[in-house]
Amino acid sequence: MSKPCLLLQLRPERAAADDEYIALLHAAGLTVDEVARVQMDQGFPEVRLDEFSAVIVGGGPSNVSNPEHEKYEYQRRFEPPLRRLIAEIVDRDFPYFGACYGLGILADVLGGEVGAERYGEPVGAATIILTDGADDPLLTDIPRSFRAFVGHKEAVQQVPPDAVLLAESAGCPVQMIRVGRNVYATQFHPELDGNGLAVRIETYRHAGYFDPSEADELAELGRRESVPVPRELLRRFTARSRC
Repeated sequence: MSKPCLLLQLRPERAAADDEYIALLHAAGLTVDEVARVQMDQGFPEVRLDEFSAVIVGGGPSNVSNPEHEKYEYQRRFEPPLRRLIAEIVDRDFPYFGACYGLGILADVLGGEVGAERYGEPVGAATIILTDGADDPLLTDIPRSFRAFVGHKEAVQQVPPDAVLLAESAGCPVQMIRVGRNVYATQFHPELDGNGLAVRIETYRHAGYFDPSEADELAELGRRESVPVPRELLRRFTARSRC
């Protein structure tokens, strides 16, 4: 049996965390035995990378760029060991896929700029565009443009040092990067479908991502979207990493 994939989650809201976990299993074509799930708001264990085939870090309400005094208590606990782990991942070129916060924390470790000044995107689907000359095994025969679900207050302000830009959008110039051969991250959420987006919209209805009165309309718009390509990217990553 292959080594499991390590999923690091930062959603204290159980409904959203459980849905993210199930969505990732379905999107990546993995079983529960192939994923070791860690909910970082409940503690951060010692991680030995050699025990895993890959590491995935999802999104959540935490913002990398918030001042320390504005961060959630659990975020202040898990971020220091997570930073050390990601630094090791980059140093070893260990398979990694970060989404949303998973991109922000990677960019921050690389010395990039993450902030809420520009490039935040409203909740919903955005058109992602592969960059000119993007050459990557995860992107072989992928359409040059595709739809994906986004929704974030902060963003990577420019391509971080040592990273290759793979995709962008009209509202956010850094949508997908690669570092080395095996370290990937996206601003969009590759695991999400319309039903999953509806769960998150309800969970974060009053979290400042949108006007609460717009929640039902946003959920309905999400259900009308077709977003197969992001899940294919995630499936390719886990297959390549032998999760």
